[in-house]
Amino acid sequence: MSTLDAMTIAALAEHIENAELQRRAIPKITDEYPDMDWDDAYAIQYAIRARKLGRGHRLAGLKMGLTSRAKMKQMGVETPVYGFLADYMAQPDGAEIAIDALVHPRVEAEIAFVTKAELKGPGCHIGTVLAATDFVIPAVEVIDSRYENFRFDLKSVIADNTSSARFVCGGRIAAPAAVDVRNLGVVMEKNGEVVETGAGAAVLGHPAASVAMLANMLGARGESIPAGTFIMTGGITAAVAVARGDAITVRYQDLGSVSMHFV
Repeated sequence: MSTLDAMTIAALAEHIENAELQRRAIPKITDEYPDMDWDDAYAIQYAIRARKLGRGHRLAGLKMGLTSRAKMKQMGVETPVYGFLADYMAQPDGAEIAIDALVHPRVEAEIAFVTKAELKGPGCHIGTVLAATDFVIPAVEVIDSRYENFRFDLKSVIADNTSSARFVCGGRIAAPAAVDVRNLGVVMEKNGEVVETGAGAAVLGHPAASVAMLANMLGARGESIPAGTFIMTGGITAAVAVARGDAITVRYQDLGSVSMHFV
């Protein structure tokens, strides 16, 4: 049950989206609205999505966040969170990403799935997901919380569209049967030095489990994942802070690499 009225949800959506577009940090919204609930948080996120679509942007995909057990424990939550990706967030491999457009960006290595069939919960599981997957592709997400000093709680994060900012795809695509995404190793380098390593299993034990959970969470809202949807499954590595001048390269076992430069 929502605790915030429609006018408050619309005002908060405008407030948070303006923080993103104008690149300024704001206090977390639960400071002012401590009683807001999960439904309110997603209602604000969906209102931000409607604002973007209303201005002519397109939906580029969906994303999962907090998909590592360690991160969930750290945040004191039982389930991951989800958000959306807008078209302008997509950057080409090797992109120069303007630091001036972001508040305090961090990067994390992920595996993205692209579907070829609709996925619908409840009852969606890894097998369903793999059968409905067209291909997997390496992707690096640039997250950028709009909250002051990177201090926030989960409801504020959901409302802020799970800190979505930019994403870069690259490397090689592969059919899910051709690569063991669970054991796929990942190495992140910042300015030529290894800063993070991990494997696909860091994401809920198997990245496809993240997609299944997304389908089930959306199913509870009466929504599904359409065929042809690009889905970022969550960070394999911890998020690494970046500044102007930093070069990031992420190498994926059997799937090539993804790189970007912050300018």
